[in-house]
Amino acid sequence: MNIVDSADGTSIAYEQVGEGPVVVIIGGALSTASDAAALAAGLADEGFRAVTWDRRARGSSGDARGSTPQREVDDLAAVIDAVGGNATVLGHSSGSILALYAASRGVPIEALFLSEPPFRFGVDEPADDLAERLQGLVDQGDAAQAVVTFQLEGVGLPKEMVDQIRASDQFERLVPLGQSTVYDTLLAREVSTPTPEMLTVPQPVTVLRGEQTFPVLVTAADRLVEAIDHAELVIVPESVMHRPDPAATARVVRERAS
Repeated sequence: MNIVDSADGTSIAYEQVGEGPVVVIIGGALSTASDAAALAAGLADEGFRAVTWDRRARGSSGDARGSTPQREVDDLAAVIDAVGGNATVLGHSSGSILALYAASRGVPIEALFLSEPPFRFGVDEPADDLAERLQGLVDQGDAAQAVVTFQLEGVGLPKEMVDQIRASDQFERLVPLGQSTVYDTLLAREVSTPTPEMLTVPQPVTVLRGEQTFPVLVTAADRLVEAIDHAELVIVPESVMHRPDPAATARVVRERAS
């Protein structure tokens, strides 16, 4: 892992694989850099230098309490600066929200690929106090309940699915990411409906989604493409139920990235 300091001094860990134009991957909620390893390998196979990184409060990155969406924008800017000063950005899920928000805030991004962005456009938004309740759970030492509450209220997963996740071996890996649920919730609360600046970014915008995915994500992708005049929607059949297929997604980037 390489380390770069963000604007507030938080250490952000990142890795690189491959040679060629830079593509920075931003993972979604409850994910770390390692979860994007297959996608990075796919991009490397297509001739890119793929960069994965641990968003703050995840994996090998640090955390400064009191984080805001702007601090996550600063984190991305620090990573891009460390790997050359400009990059194509591929965001998945909440990572795609962060990517578009960062572009609107002036981070040097050449092109945007937004994979199943969970914008809600004001429909069925989580409770306004969700981030504060999640922070309270983490502060009380109950990161596990923070993860569960986030999955139920922030993501909107059915209770049966959340119960299955909690009973699985996967859940133990999610608990250390409890603090990050606060930051994803704050990001969604601030820009769940894209701002005018987000809808008028100058960069090329490609929105990706699978044929088989959650209906709310289909709606979000369609609405975002309608709202951004120059955006293109690409349906990736190989990506199923909010899991981007590495090879197919990398091919889409190769076909459109300069």
